[in-house]
Amino acid sequence: MPVALDFWDDPTRFQRGDRTRPDWPLMSSALPDSLAPGWLHEPADANALARGVWPARSGRDELGRLVLNGIPATRLAETYGTPVLVLDEDEVRERARGAAEAFAAAAQRHGTTARVYYAGKAFLSTQIARWVTEEGLKVDVCSPGELAVALRAGVAAADIGYHGNNKSSAALAEALEAGLGTIVVDNIDELRRLDAVARAAGTRVRVVLRVQSGVHAETHDFLATAHEDQKFGLSAADAEAAAALIHQTDALDLVGVHCHIGSQIFGVAGFRESASRVIDLSIRLGSGEPLPILNLGGGFGIAYTSADDPTPLPVLADAIIEAVAEVAAERGVALPELAFEPGRAIVGTAGVTLYRVGSVKDVTVETTHGTGQRTYVAVDGGMSDNARPALYGAQYSARLADRISAAAPALSRVVGMHCESGDIVVDHEYLPGDVADGDLLAVPVTGAYCASLASNYNHVPRPPVVAVSGGTARVIVRGETIADLLARDAGVDGANEPVIGSEENA
Repeated sequence: MPVALDFWDDPTRFQRGDRTRPDWPLMSSALPDSLAPGWLHEPADANALARGVWPARSGRDELGRLVLNGIPATRLAETYGTPVLVLDEDEVRERARGAAEAFAAAAQRHGTTARVYYAGKAFLSTQIARWVTEEGLKVDVCSPGELAVALRAGVAAADIGYHGNNKSSAALAEALEAGLGTIVVDNIDELRRLDAVARAAGTRVRVVLRVQSGVHAETHDFLATAHEDQKFGLSAADAEAAAALIHQTDALDLVGVHCHIGSQIFGVAGFRESASRVIDLSIRLGSGEPLPILNLGGGFGIAYTSADDPTPLPVLADAIIEAVAEVAAERGVALPELAFEPGRAIVGTAGVTLYRVGSVKDVTVETTHGTGQRTYVAVDGGMSDNARPALYGAQYSARLADRISAAAPALSRVVGMHCESGDIVVDHEYLPGDVADGDLLAVPVTGAYCASLASNYNHVPRPPVVAVSGGTARVIVRGETIADLLARDAGVDGANEPVIGSEENA
């Protein structure tokens, strides 16, 4: 039987203060000649599965194989090929249910209610939409395609939130026709479009304004989405102007404000400060009382490596809602209904991607203190199925999935098959020194933003997504084939596509 890992970190280990990452030097101070970053330590066992990084039902069997919710990784790879994204359905369901219960309980302690939306941008399919809604969550979408998936999954229109910073008139019309009664509006132009669409449809729409709190997430610049110099949301002054426009029309109702301070955030300090500022704005927009809905977004961090120490979601829920309640009490106003949008925290740790090793080579690298050696391990996927390392410098872990090795750990870099030097899957990791061609390699925490950001770079088909639950596996997103790629190439079959001639441009 595989050795199971704990699901939630022990909440008692945390206080309600800020829990951020340690100060990680670029190079290890203990090993000045090492190419390893300061946060990565050579493990005693390069086969061990770090607690909190792998799905709770992961472990190794008596043959040393990685087992994912009752199924050996080798069997999954043989059946579905590699690369393959394996998603633990039971973990997704437990995390969704846990999030719903944590926020509801924390809200109830302070005399209000909480809506919890699954942020579909993390990874959305009809099956995932059904899993999370069956466990008590609503669904947040940000494009016509995501909306179509949620509706096809059977999600009630009233349980769908609609985001996006450039929703077209056609997209807004589709949303209203589907029955969505609440739209998160990002800017004044979109507000005017929504007003025109609602008037044409003869309907009245509830509006939540996305605002900037000025609080910066402690994360990568591209993920910090609440400061002023970025594309999302309204400044306080613009929000007040938007509220004035809404009050002048009979097609829109202003019911709340929304603020998202970033992604992969550890600790509660940023959420506390943002909540304080946003509730003050809500009070101004509500003419002395907060608007009925206060949506504080998501961005709750998870562990990607053994060095990560995220705050458990129940602790975050309690601390964030307590902070909002304290501000409301100080202002002498009632606490509004609260809303949250976890995505990565629901699906991220549930995913493990399996790759087949193709080539291995050692590289000698000059350092300021001499030379160091790094082992490059090339696999049959890469930035087309996980763009996050290339986009954000994201760090991941890796382990052999088909065997246990007694070889000494070697500093390794897992790279992909694409024609890019930045095609890195795992930048820094200690793998057994005997990793070789044909080995099966597993990379955990790929449930969020890997399938969502996948591409066909170098004309590589996107891999399948396979759900595992209770010792069974099934495909929930089919993998692409070369034939799928060629089917979109209009030059292959001479399809009669529209042609615009020069005489039509005169």
